[in-house]
Amino acid sequence: MRWRCRRGTTELDRLLTRFLDAPAQGYDALDAEGREAFDRLLTIEDDHLIDWLVNGQRPSEESLVDIVNRIRHASDLPTHA
Repeated sequence: MRWRCRRGTTELDRLLTRFLDAPAQGYDALDAEGREAFDRLLTIEDDHLIDWLVNGQRPSEESLVDIVNRIRHASDLPTHA
């Protein structure tokens, strides 16, 4: 999983790695649905991930909003309502 989180940018690498390593709110705390959403997120192109995770834009796919919020929260970034 860690290898799949390695992207082309330092920002994405850090955000995704922090999420993997977050004890109470990270990957290990996800249920099956959350893990599926995270797996789906890792198939998205980096430019969209940067928009969502770094720039704070809301994903158009509702199924990805929660996982994006969790990843941003693990790095103490604001989340979407």
